[in-house]
Amino acid sequence: MGEKLEIMERMTRKEYSTRFRIPSGCAVFGVVNQKGMRFSGQTVLEGITMMHDRSNGLGGGFAAYGIYPRFAQEWAFHLIYEDRIAQQQAEDLLGQNFEILLSEEIPTDGSIRLDQPPLNYRYFLRCQKNMGKHEQDFIVNLVMNINSNIRGAFVVSSGKNMGIFKGVGYPEDIGRYYRIQEYEGYLWTSHGRFPTNSAGWWGGAHPFGLLNWSVVHNGEISSYGSNKRFVNDFGYKCTLSTDTEVIAYLFDLLVRREKIDLRLLHLILAAPLWEEIERLAPDIRKVVTALRTVYGPALLNGPFNIIIGHNDFMYALNDRIKLRPMVAARHQDYMYVSSEEAAIRKVCPSPSLVWRPEGGQPVIGRVSIPRKAKLNQKAGV
Repeated sequence: MGEKLEIMERMTRKEYSTRFRIPSGCAVFGVVNQKGMRFSGQTVLEGITMMHDRSNGLGGGFAAYGIYPRFAQEWAFHLIYEDRIAQQQAEDLLGQNFEILLSEEIPTDGSIRLDQPPLNYRYFLRCQKNMGKHEQDFIVNLVMNINSNIRGAFVVSSGKNMGIFKGVGYPEDIGRYYRIQEYEGYLWTSHGRFPTNSAGWWGGAHPFGLLNWSVVHNGEISSYGSNKRFVNDFGYKCTLSTDTEVIAYLFDLLVRREKIDLRLLHLILAAPLWEEIERLAPDIRKVVTALRTVYGPALLNGPFNIIIGHNDFMYALNDRIKLRPMVAARHQDYMYVSSEEAAIRKVCPSPSLVWRPEGGQPVIGRVSIPRKAKLNQKAGV
């Protein structure tokens, strides 16, 4: 032990993380205004910064909802490119399938020094053809195509009135680099990464996104192999070398395509043990058994704490035996979820309710945007 401490003193955090495993690392933080009122990204930036020591500078990121009211009804794509060739190929593909309403480099703060930042671009897109209910499946297939077949191009987010900003660095540096404090949204999630099983790289930082979904995660998905095979059968391709990616695809599959109610989702992702199921009342046991049987490969095994963002809600879930920390709080119209209570109290010193969700029990904060605000979004206000 003494030798290990001596080594630690001589090594940087990045060097240490590549040599020693820190399975409890990573920080997650999310906040939602359930009436859809927008607030500055400074709030989430302060919350995740409070947990600086849970990160090691190899990844940080933010997901924000409600930040593009001018283009609220259009697809907002964020992409990163390793070179101009990848950019040209991706933009050619986008131009073949969409009317590109706006294409621009994502504004950044050049004074923030990060490790080899890629080209960061965003696009506001309108499908050239009316695809009706098939439009979202078309977007999913397009994202899979870009990530799999255009070398050096990666879709960071692909939803409506939302965007993901991420990279290699501490979350506070990533936030300032993307000027997060200048955006306003009604739902924010954030992540500070301490990778243990995969390299830190820009595409592999959290959040992971698809359509309107975003995922931040602290933990390790030991069931990744079976989860990956399961979603692959439905056309999803995991290409970003991080286990968290599969969670985004599971949510899209189960909630959007399979229409599983959010209130039942934990019975799939963090399903009770079979002996626990046997002790349930007969009518409940029948439902839980059916979900466990049909969607067994979607079970997330291993320690995890995840926060899912969506235009309509924020959803948080621990593994069923709570091997990762999670604390939640409410105050007025706001709901918070975090790895640590201190981060919540940093931005909300006196919440009206604080609790620690039990393992396998979801925390759901639904968004109910007033009709006037919805009309303003459609009008581009």
